[in-house]
Amino acid sequence: MGAELSRPKPGTEFKVIGAGLSRTGTASFSEALRILLDGPIYHGGTQVSTGLNDVSEIRSWVKMLENSPPHKVDKDLVHSILKSRLDGYAACTDAPPAQQVVELMELYPKAIVICTVRDAKAWEKSIATISGMALQGFLRFILFPIPAMRPFPHFVDLLATQWNHLYGELPPLTTKTYDAHVEWLKKVVPEEKLFFFDVRDGWGPLCKALGKEVPKEVLFPRINDGNAIKEISKRLVLQGLTRWAMILVTAGVAVAGYYIARV
Repeated sequence: MGAELSRPKPGTEFKVIGAGLSRTGTASFSEALRILLDGPIYHGGTQVSTGLNDVSEIRSWVKMLENSPPHKVDKDLVHSILKSRLDGYAACTDAPPAQQVVELMELYPKAIVICTVRDAKAWEKSIATISGMALQGFLRFILFPIPAMRPFPHFVDLLATQWNHLYGELPPLTTKTYDAHVEWLKKVVPEEKLFFFDVRDGWGPLCKALGKEVPKEVLFPRINDGNAIKEISKRLVLQGLTRWAMILVTAGVAVAGYYIARV
């Protein structure tokens, strides 16, 4: 989360599979890729939590996760969903695409894989803020009146199940998950296609991996997606409460009208 909502541009060549875990600078990384690749970037957290006008967005990811290990496996369906979501983008970052690296390499064999990294203990503390917000049980109730976000709690449950399958750990997540993700990437991605990148290092290493020149007079983007996550959470809760208030008012008016009509 933290990047701007992005729209696909038909004909855009898909070049980078962003394989970094959430809270490893994926928002800043996404914006840097947008500048270097001159095309839209699909940032999973932002697209899922901000695309409220497109109910198919989150439902498609739910369907994909339901047909990925450790659940029943339908690789053709998974490929179809990934292609429908990512065609027209120059790259993808964040979850859930970051856990579909194998399938994405099959779809986009020319793309390279870049994993954003940070200190593992710092990541453990940071990811706890997302888990705390996303796994709160009351969200199931609050988000119910918002059709596009009604599946969100189930989506989070499916993500947790997938991560446990890949990394052997359920929330609250620790450095075990972080280390296991890095080892998983080294196992499934050919060495010549895998790059690790710390956003604190700026343009240099990223441009080298992409074979691009460092942008002149353009600062490397620094997006505080921690604040963005809090703002998105507040907005969703407020929108949910507003919808519930409208439902209750409408129901109250209907009940009052019924009793008045009977008098």
